[in-house]
Amino acid sequence: MSTTEVLHHHHKHCDELFADAEAAGLHGDWAASAASFARFRDELLAHFATEEQVLFPAFEAATGMTGGPTQMMRFEHAQMRELIEQMEAALDQRGREAFAGAAETLLMLMQQHNMKEENILYPMCNRTLADTVDVAAGLRQRLEEACPVSA
Repeated sequence: MSTTEVLHHHHKHCDELFADAEAAGLHGDWAASAASFARFRDELLAHFATEEQVLFPAFEAATGMTGGPTQMMRFEHAQMRELIEQMEAALDQRGREAFAGAAETLLMLMQQHNMKEENILYPMCNRTLADTVDVAAGLRQRLEEACPVSA
């Protein structure tokens, strides 16, 4: 198992949760959308925290790079957090158009972000941290604690 394999699998899980929340919201099933969205939000925020508090610092310490890929990923995490807040506000107000607009933007950003991580950053981390079992275990443990069902 590679260092980042658990994160790659968690991307797919978050994508599935997002699809459920988005579909319910677009159909006006606000109760189902709110429940699905809460789970998606919690899982995605746990994913971000795991990367920002475990993976990125380990990579930065091993490579000496604090700008570059991890800085960009943190910036994109911040953008996605803002869109999550917009979607929550739209859910609270039962605003289908606002919800759909924020969801569409978030989906595009998540897809681009995940591609960058999975094709650029994660392979770099796997090469750099290959002998660091503690990082892989820390990633898995962190996600299991935050999201016991999905990890």
